[in-house]
Amino acid sequence: MNQQALIAILLLSPLIGFFLNGVRFRSTNYVLAGSIATIAVLISFICSVLLFLNLVDLPPEARRITANFFEWIAVDKFKINAGFAVDQISSIMILIITGVGALIHLFSIGYMHHDKGVTKYFAYLNLFIFNMLILVLGDSLLTMFVGWEGVGLCSYLLIGFWFNDSAKAAAGMKAFITNRIGDAAFIIGMFILFMTFGTLNMHELNMLAPTIAESSWLGAVTLGTMMLFIGATGKSAQIPLYVWLPDAMAGPTPVSALIHAATMVTAGIYMIVRLNGLFIVAPNTMMVIAIVGAATAVMAATIGLTQFDIKKVLAYSTVSQLGYMFLAVGVGAFGAGMFHLMTHAFFKALMFLGSGSVIHAMHEEQDIRKMGGLRKYLPITHATFFLGWLAIIGMPPFAGFFSKDEILWKAFSSSQGHILLWAAGVLGAVLTAFYMTRLMALTFWGKSRVDKSVHPHESPWLMTVPLIVLAILSVVGGWVGIPHVISEQIGHIPNFWEHWLEPVIRKLPTVVEGAHHDETMLEWSLMGISVGLAAISALTAYIMYTKKEGASDKVAKAFGPVYQLVNKKYLVDEAYSAGIINPLIEGSKNLWYYVDVNVIDKATYKVTDLVRGGGSFVKSLQTGNMQQYAMYIGIGVVVALSFVLMR
Repeated sequence: MNQQALIAILLLSPLIGFFLNGVRFRSTNYVLAGSIATIAVLISFICSVLLFLNLVDLPPEARRITANFFEWIAVDKFKINAGFAVDQISSIMILIITGVGALIHLFSIGYMHHDKGVTKYFAYLNLFIFNMLILVLGDSLLTMFVGWEGVGLCSYLLIGFWFNDSAKAAAGMKAFITNRIGDAAFIIGMFILFMTFGTLNMHELNMLAPTIAESSWLGAVTLGTMMLFIGATGKSAQIPLYVWLPDAMAGPTPVSALIHAATMVTAGIYMIVRLNGLFIVAPNTMMVIAIVGAATAVMAATIGLTQFDIKKVLAYSTVSQLGYMFLAVGVGAFGAGMFHLMTHAFFKALMFLGSGSVIHAMHEEQDIRKMGGLRKYLPITHATFFLGWLAIIGMPPFAGFFSKDEILWKAFSSSQGHILLWAAGVLGAVLTAFYMTRLMALTFWGKSRVDKSVHPHESPWLMTVPLIVLAILSVVGGWVGIPHVISEQIGHIPNFWEHWLEPVIRKLPTVVEGAHHDETMLEWSLMGISVGLAAISALTAYIMYTKKEGASDKVAKAFGPVYQLVNKKYLVDEAYSAGIINPLIEGSKNLWYYVDVNVIDKATYKVTDLVRGGGSFVKSLQTGNMQQYAMYIGIGVVVALSFVLMR
């Protein structure tokens, strides 16, 4: 099949699914709605596989398939085509979006079967997939921005899907508004880059990027990339715009798996990797990205230690893992950032869907303090969740181990890296191992705390099959990027991931000096430290939450105010409310009262009174009385004659 036709089918299939379900959105036939939506995404997945195979057949330096469907904007020198490109980076993204997306659609058929708005739900999911594909395939920043805004809209619709609940509606609005702040910066970044390079085509921007790094904080490339990064902090939930993602758990659980774990929230990382040629010559921007990523990874992980809502724990875990990805791209390890993006999509989608299976079994209960001992009731959910747990805490040979330790090594050895960045990454890994083991223990292990009126049960096959597939990917997904230091010991297995991305990723030199043997020993040592500390942390959490009853309460009490501060999420939302939101509201009220009511309204009332008074006066002159008209004529004649005589 023609490659351009494949791209067209890839894009249009979920859009058609959206329209098919959209026109019958009041239907409650969940099997039909789910089948239409799932088949639409499955068709896109098949197209993605075919395009990927076409790329494999091309020479490494020529792996780029483009499709220009029509001229979209043509204003003087500003010309934008409705153009799309599939290369080494975007091909990975479309496989993740459509592959994981199809599994989540299948899971949703079982999870959402009871909901009256199920057809509308699947229409929204398909619309999201369409916009996400626009985002990753668009060959220009403006085309990407269309998808960028589209996924923001779909996120708002799906987070607030149960909008009759005011809290859920507010969560959707919070996500929408927070993302708009980042989007404003994204637009400014596009303006700066267009004024500098005369194009928004991402391939051309990478080609036109300076060869010498820009040292000034006010340079065009630095300012442009900094604005794009601010846009990424909104979409990918980094400090200070991360606050929307934990509240986004108000939506249906499969939404969290698709949008807030595997796809939309990784858009910021994808954008930076796509423009790595620009970002790599803006070291100041990259330093900010690395620091923000490391800080986000640690801060979100500490909050995860104190949460009891199963989805909130996973939400803060997502924010933390996204921080790892930004840490990677900030130190110039673009390939490692993309690698963790992929492995995270597997194990975090698995864990969100697993939490959905638990919630389904517990009759919508989400508090892990009311669970425990679910392993015997949900054997498949437990087994798959267990594999996802091993992957996220970075135990070898699971997927998360390879991508996480690649990031930590680059944070230490890259010329953009620093030992403090590595230390922050290790601390994040230790905290992740603790709170994820805590989640496992309180949910599946130990004594049952389930209310006697609740009878947990395993989910139907529509929900367990996606769990099994994602669990397998969480185990083997990292094997495509086995580090050289490990492959040398097990038969020189090639690093397929590195070879695949090499033609489109610029590299930074490492700062580790000395013999190859010394570097190898250092990498092994750092790897051993991170894995060892994570294992100790996981074991500590296991003992505390399964063997030592009441130990966690004693620890919480010992930390006192610190624990309370972390439990309240560092009062960041409260600070935003006190420092920004409430002053804006009060300021708006004052503007309304003193300007709108007392100036604008009163001015319009005065003008209205003047016009009405003038109209009443003119009306009084038109009485229909002929004698009165004759008098007016006489007065007019006298006045006219008087004027003539006076001259």
